[in-house]
Amino acid sequence: MSYAIIRNTNYKIKNLAGIYRHTERKNTNYSNKNINKEFSHLNYSIKAPYSTYTKIFQDIREKYELKGMIKKVSNVMCEFIITSDKEYFESIGIEETKRYFQTAYKFVANYNNLGEDFIVSAKVHMDESTPHMHIVFIPVVHKKDKNGNEISKIACSEYWKGKDSYKRLQDNFYSYMIKSGFNLERGNTIDNQHIPIEKLKKITNYEVQEMFKETKHYEQEKVTNNIEIMRDDYKRVIKKFNTLAKRYNRIKNIVNETMYKTEQIQLENYNLKQENKKLKQENIQLKDYIDKTFEYVSILFDFSKNTLKRLVNSFINKINFKNR
Repeated sequence: MSYAIIRNTNYKIKNLAGIYRHTERKNTNYSNKNINKEFSHLNYSIKAPYSTYTKIFQDIREKYELKGMIKKVSNVMCEFIITSDKEYFESIGIEETKRYFQTAYKFVANYNNLGEDFIVSAKVHMDESTPHMHIVFIPVVHKKDKNGNEISKIACSEYWKGKDSYKRLQDNFYSYMIKSGFNLERGNTIDNQHIPIEKLKKITNYEVQEMFKETKHYEQEKVTNNIEIMRDDYKRVIKKFNTLAKRYNRIKNIVNETMYKTEQIQLENYNLKQENKKLKQENIQLKDYIDKTFEYVSILFDFSKNTLKRLVNSFINKINFKNR
């Protein structure tokens, strides 16, 4: 049986450039060796961004007069990764796979009363081992202010309000997809976990898969019919996964920040090269201008140009000597 999978990651302003390049496939090279560029032309957008995520964020914030104090540490965007397993998509075929992601997109647009206007991008990747969709959105909540006026506010903590907010998301997503005609399984609801470890390793994040290799001997499934033993082992495996996932998120944020800084340095380097090129051109023009000046003055005073240059150089050298 296959599972309805939805996972969330929160991002700060500094992370947006990196996610944009990865999700929209703007990079030339990828550390994720799971990406097969030969199939990248099969990727498609359900909602395509018209610019970078950073630019769209600023535009939406201004257009809808979104409230909320934004600091460097504030989470300003969320990203759902929506998928199932490879075998499931192969069994339902291309058209039903498209309907799966379109249906999931509608779910996100309506979940927590978000609204489609606040979805920045919905990109389906077909160039990795398992089809999956990245939905990037601004966590906007609609509420009333102290005076009873309707306002819209960027508030990640309020969008994910409550300890069971993640469980509610998964429960609602599963119900929505089932009602839409997809034969999927919710899985074990205990501890809000529902993905067997071997299936989870097949999904989308290459880096997470690599980290699992380090602890593969811990993740062997126990061969037993004892439900309690299986349940305890399942909890242990999930706990291990959560630890690794947190480590991965930290690494990913560091990588995104480093990529952003590298991009800025490259931009500064490019600007310096352009400035240097401009100065060289101005220097050539200035030399030509001086040479023409010598020529005109020599004609005016009936001096040879070379004699005039020697006089001027001698005068400049005397000034420089006095100023030492």
